[in-house]
Amino acid sequence: MLRTTGLEYSYDGKRTLSFPDVSCEQGSHWLVLGQSGCGKTTLLHLLGGLLTPSRGTVEIAGTRLGELRSTARDHFRGRQIGIIFQKPHFVRSLTVGENLQLARHLAGQAPDQERIVHLLERLNIVHKLQARTDNLSEGERQRAAIALALVNKPKVILADEPTSALDDHHTGEVVRLLEEQASLAQATLLVVTHDNRLKAQFPHQIQLQVQPNASGAL
Repeated sequence: MLRTTGLEYSYDGKRTLSFPDVSCEQGSHWLVLGQSGCGKTTLLHLLGGLLTPSRGTVEIAGTRLGELRSTARDHFRGRQIGIIFQKPHFVRSLTVGENLQLARHLAGQAPDQERIVHLLERLNIVHKLQARTDNLSEGERQRAAIALALVNKPKVILADEPTSALDDHHTGEVVRLLEEQASLAQATLLVVTHDNRLKAQFPHQIQLQVQPNASGAL
């Protein structure tokens, strides 16, 4: 389902990050661990097609992202990849429901109010369907971000530090939501984090190391 080979990324031609090969079957759940500076977010952006590798390949469902032109890659990402960023990306002038409909439209999908309502029901925020996203609590915003990542039934879900600012109770809740929703969609889930509290909950793990020629939060 998701495979990488010989993946490298260079920010300025001098600092090069090298990543271990990844092979994740459909429906499997993975944890990507590592301290700040090891390239966790860079790896997630490479897997999501937001960055183009300097070397190597990223393949999702038989499609090599690097072989797609920019527009085709954006379209593929919208349909096949759901990304949960550290800070949710919403159009603030739109309601929760309108943001989800917009995500479907941008991916070339037909409107599907039934799916949107179903997702928000599963995430216990259907009562926020008509609410503006800047009027949500932190927990509600997080659930809405999960819905945004799942609305197009992606084959791969990528979550970037989803628990970094949460206490133990809310950390467990968010992980359960992610795993439940990924399982319902039969999607491959990768959670990128430095949060060691998640170790016991994911049997499949990838450990990244800080590399000598890399610096900063990557």
